[in-house]
Amino acid sequence: MPLHSRASQLIVAPERLTSDSLPLLIPRDAGNIPPPPAVASTPELLPASPKATLQSPPAGHTIGLSLSLGVIVKPATLLMRILVPAIALALASAGLRADDAFTPLRNAMVRDIAAISAATRDGTGKATLDARVMAAMAKVPRHRFVPPEEERYAYENRPLPIGHGQTISQPYIVALMTDLARVGPTDVVLEIGTGSGYQAAILAELVRAVYTMEIIEPLATQARERLGVLGYRQVEARLGDGYYGWAEHGPYDAILVTAAASHVPPPLIAQLKPGGRMVIPVGAPFMTQYLLLIEKASDGTISTRQVLPVRFVPLAGGR
Repeated sequence: MPLHSRASQLIVAPERLTSDSLPLLIPRDAGNIPPPPAVASTPELLPASPKATLQSPPAGHTIGLSLSLGVIVKPATLLMRILVPAIALALASAGLRADDAFTPLRNAMVRDIAAISAATRDGTGKATLDARVMAAMAKVPRHRFVPPEEERYAYENRPLPIGHGQTISQPYIVALMTDLARVGPTDVVLEIGTGSGYQAAILAELVRAVYTMEIIEPLATQARERLGVLGYRQVEARLGDGYYGWAEHGPYDAILVTAAASHVPPPLIAQLKPGGRMVIPVGAPFMTQYLLLIEKASDGTISTRQVLPVRFVPLAGGR
């Protein structure tokens, strides 16, 4: 049973983000969802604060959440699509590496993440993300973790298809989950749901070792090869059912899960080190799910905090 490890995420429509035209936060399914109708119905995303107002279309459509925070984000999507090929060609003709063409786009993506972090601070409790996390987001070449036909969209703040019915997660969600894990340079981290390897690469910029599991064999193989080519030697990827974790290398300082479970898997709790943190979306499929921060105290007691309403595809396995 496949571990669907990427899903719908929280997306900002930046051109709507002004003090007069309030920011619109849109969770969008990774598949082909038709545009929303004008009339709202069943809610799928909850307001993050009393200032938030919910716009909720029928199930299966995108939905909107307006926050009166007055944050301004400049639209970059159309500009990215036009400039990426042109910049790459110009730099190539100048003898520069093709990756250099994407540096301005990565920087723009990081600015978008910062703006979304400010807009969602009432829900996350954080107006800004850790500087080390933001530096990793600015460094890792996301375009190397998507198919060639998706490269021009790599730095848009949304999920992208990577094959086998899966997607690479929205950059903001990757940054937020990494920030919540609060990892350090000597930490050992477990990731459940490798996908294309992007989240593992971000973690590898911040920690001593990353162990990552993927249940879809072609994705696991491709991610292992890709991470090796890009020089992430401290990442070890394997094929397996992430519900049971990877006890051999535990206990872990942090565990990140990239698919929604109906409950927190007990094997993962057992493999979390005292003082460690787990970030995992929990909730029923096609209903409101919450990104949870789970902390294990030095005496083994567990505390849980709801961070943000999200939508992920289900975590399969463990049966």
